[in-house]
Amino acid sequence: MKSMQLIAATIVMGSSITARATVAEAVNTSRIVTLSGAITEIVFALGAGDQVVGVDASSSYPQNVNQITKVSYHRRLSAEGVLSLAPTLVIATSEAGPPAAIEHLRSAGVELLIVPHEPTVESALAKIELIATALDASKAGDTLIAQIRGQLDLARSSHPADNGKIKVLFIYARGQGTLNVAGRATGADTIIELAGGFNAVRGYTGYKPLTSEGAIAAAPDVVLLMDKGLESIGGPAALWQLPGLALTPAGRQRRVISLDGLLLLGFGPRLGQATLSLQQALYAPSPSDE
Repeated sequence: MKSMQLIAATIVMGSSITARATVAEAVNTSRIVTLSGAITEIVFALGAGDQVVGVDASSSYPQNVNQITKVSYHRRLSAEGVLSLAPTLVIATSEAGPPAAIEHLRSAGVELLIVPHEPTVESALAKIELIATALDASKAGDTLIAQIRGQLDLARSSHPADNGKIKVLFIYARGQGTLNVAGRATGADTIIELAGGFNAVRGYTGYKPLTSEGAIAAAPDVVLLMDKGLESIGGPAALWQLPGLALTPAGRQRRVISLDGLLLLGFGPRLGQATLSLQQALYAPSPSDE
């Protein structure tokens, strides 16, 4: 057991603060509960997976996390469920809540490490650095960060010219009753840009419901979804029955890409891998082009 004093960290881009990490003193890392899929991935990637006794419901990678006790989703926490695992350290993002549950954990004397969660490269790397410091694994953290930077550099070196970039429409789907399109300042927007694509939606930030008019105006070359999202609407054939999509270039070519959701939008240790995977899916030549 190692005692260490960690200080609060603030991630600054230019003159604006983009993410803030509140870091508590970590005195014992023998029983860790991780409250987000990305955090779980980071802890395992840093070699501390055998110290994890609980993960939240969004954690699905690596595969052996399915053998670990799962607590409620990190945005809808039950403090009692977390405390039942007798954790010595709980690692969460700034998205974790509700606030009353976080306060309950604090009042119970549990050590908390709360790291930033923003859909940016800087925030992803900050998470890794802070968690590595808490786990006394800074060397492993540096290696992981260098690997991600190398993968992102590789992707960047293959970006097409602006006039050759593929227009991508990302749809967040949870069945046909929940269909939202990603605008600017979203994780989907960031990963599309990192992969050398062009977000087909430019007129707003955040997410808005899919409409026929909006889809036609966006005129995407390809539609991007998470695997489970595409499955939830009935698969590729059902996709083109959604409002306006059949009338887009993507619809006429029946061009859709789906990737694992945690890989695509987790902004964890697989960020570089996600970027390269999306880039390959966007730009790899089809058999008819070879």
